[in-house]
Amino acid sequence: MDKKKIEKAVKMILEAVGADLNRKDIASTPRRVALMYEEILSGEGRNPEKELEIILEQKHDEIILLRNISLYSVCEHHLLPFIGKAHVAYIPDKRITGLSKISRVVEVLSKRLQVQERLTTEIADLLMKKLKPKGVMVIVEAEHLCMSMRGVKKPGTSTVTSVVRGIFRTNHKTRQEALSLIFSKNNE
Repeated sequence: MDKKKIEKAVKMILEAVGADLNRKDIASTPRRVALMYEEILSGEGRNPEKELEIILEQKHDEIILLRNISLYSVCEHHLLPFIGKAHVAYIPDKRITGLSKISRVVEVLSKRLQVQERLTTEIADLLMKKLKPKGVMVIVEAEHLCMSMRGVKKPGTSTVTSVVRGIFRTNHKTRQEALSLIFSKNNE
């Protein structure tokens, strides 16, 4: 990441909006913004597949679910954050990964310039490719600050995207079981 280029761009934006770059409290803003982008976009160029290792090869054909995985991403359309949570379920065929590995995949993919729809699909597709499970379900719920702060200005609006693969797509009972686990009243 070219932090010097980011600093230069931020200085230009501050000048364009009429900010006084000589003010003590703004003078370091370009550097701070560059460091922030380095952190919040640290998934750029990283391969999320490397985060997902197979730790067990055993028979387990029930749902494995991680719900409420916190995520913070940056919308590529307005460079504003969207903040939410991911719910990831899979039914292994033989391959099982560590629970933290799934959270790491969500983190790497969300720390990129993103759109929520693509993020949801990328998580599901990576799990299908690497784990070769019987099925995957990914649901992402997020508030987009580009919709809350500007444009229609509707804070608190939640956008929900879902991707289902394998048995979650073909078996209605299995899909319903996963949905009831994700959205159970005890989850609040």
